[in-house]
Amino acid sequence: MRKFTSFNFGIHVVLMAVAICMIVPFYSVVISSFASVEAIGKQGVYLIPTSFDLSSYKYIFSGLQVWKSLGVSVFVTIVGTATSMLFTVCGAYAVSKKKMPGSKIILTCIVFTMLFSGGLVPFYLTVKNLHLLNNLASLILPTAVNTFYFIIMLSYFRTVPEALEESAKIDGANDLQILYKIIIPTSVPTMIAITLFYAVDRWNDWWSAMIFIRDTSKFPMQLYLREMLIDVNKMISGNVGSSFVDQARDTFPLGIQMAAVMITTLPIIFVYPWLQKYFANGVMLGAIKE
Repeated sequence: MRKFTSFNFGIHVVLMAVAICMIVPFYSVVISSFASVEAIGKQGVYLIPTSFDLSSYKYIFSGLQVWKSLGVSVFVTIVGTATSMLFTVCGAYAVSKKKMPGSKIILTCIVFTMLFSGGLVPFYLTVKNLHLLNNLASLILPTAVNTFYFIIMLSYFRTVPEALEESAKIDGANDLQILYKIIIPTSVPTMIAITLFYAVDRWNDWWSAMIFIRDTSKFPMQLYLREMLIDVNKMISGNVGSSFVDQARDTFPLGIQMAAVMITTLPIIFVYPWLQKYFANGVMLGAIKE
């Protein structure tokens, strides 16, 4: 049994302090989202709940637009994540083959995008020339592959023994069969970790929609809540002139803000525990280079 020293005690104290510093703000967000105006007032937060009011959530989910936005976010997250994983897995597997002509040049070009970018204006013009403006495809295709996740997947594929693939080829399997029947089943932890990364990116993305989407019926949930929070802040500051402001006069502005945070955070919180056991192993396996 390892001796519990004063140093270990100090480490535990520091870690507990860090945990408390992370938990308390989230706890405050949760109880503030259910607070009423009478319990907490127009400003500030509190730590001891004295009320349970669903008016902030009722306000956010009132109307048809919020459900349309939720559907857009779910669609973009599912389809976008599947598209990203398809491109990432297939591309990384191809580039991992050292015998493939031009693999080093392709990898160099991919890594180059991590260091340099053409900028926002060329990016926008490219999307416009592809006729993707005001189209949900603009939220999926332009950012289909994340270079960092691609390199993690590539690093893992390079750790797979070549003898495993050679034996499959002797049995008559082609490259696609090897990928889907041998490589993918052995890389489940890494793929689940990267899938989680992509899903979080897709779910939280509002910037792409703000740039490329003009039709409010195609706004994802994040952009819809952003517009709502901007108008609620106008209400707090006294600037009038929005439909959101007119609807929210009898509601609790801080509660609406905290409820919006909860709505955007809860899906990831519910999904993460099911994938946590794959998370650390997947990243470490992909980070080990032969």
